[in-house]
Amino acid sequence: MPARILIVEDDPTVSEVVERYLSREGFLVETRSDGVAGLARALDSPPDLVVLDLMLPGMSGLEVCRRLRERAQVPVIILTARSSEVDRVRGLELGADDYVAKPFSPRELTARVKAVLRRAPGAPAGMALLRFGDLELDPATRETRLSGDPVDLTAKEFDLLAHLMRHPRRAFRREELLSSVWGFDYGDTSTVTVHVSRLRDKLEPDPGMPRYVRTVRGVGYRFEP
Repeated sequence: MPARILIVEDDPTVSEVVERYLSREGFLVETRSDGVAGLARALDSPPDLVVLDLMLPGMSGLEVCRRLRERAQVPVIILTARSSEVDRVRGLELGADDYVAKPFSPRELTARVKAVLRRAPGAPAGMALLRFGDLELDPATRETRLSGDPVDLTAKEFDLLAHLMRHPRRAFRREELLSSVWGFDYGDTSTVTVHVSRLRDKLEPDPGMPRYVRTVRGVGYRFEP
């Protein structure tokens, strides 16, 4: 079945162009023009991915993202103004999987939609369980446990942790992680930094002194078993 994409964007021109490009790629596309309606639709019939503008009437995109993350694990790509770095980082902290800065190329957005969908939940059954110490990750069920307790990770946090755990003690540059986990050969590596910070907040007793996801100075990150 074609993937279902929900576009929440109040600019009719932007919404129409994005809908046209995604439809040409075979996606089933719905649109909503305000935050309240977009959130209601996403929760009533969860799509495979949400393209979410941050500047929306009724309810901001950041609030939509926050509420959506509380109740669903739908991948989210946020649309932001190029100068709104604070909003981009805040969106990633709330669980967005990626962002595209306006003005953007519809072809670039389409490529990012495909990349996020390729890494969405649905790992094949039989994939080996990953376990180090008190940390356990099951790629087949997309479940994470720490000392036996479930840990609520977003889809991209899970993918990042799985990638690091499959290569224990190997140091990865941020650019390598952006390519391997997000599927981007170029882009803003702060995406990786934000996701690592969120992982530490959820996994580490003291995020400032991480046990599992270590910083390799001048390089990037590694998983320490």
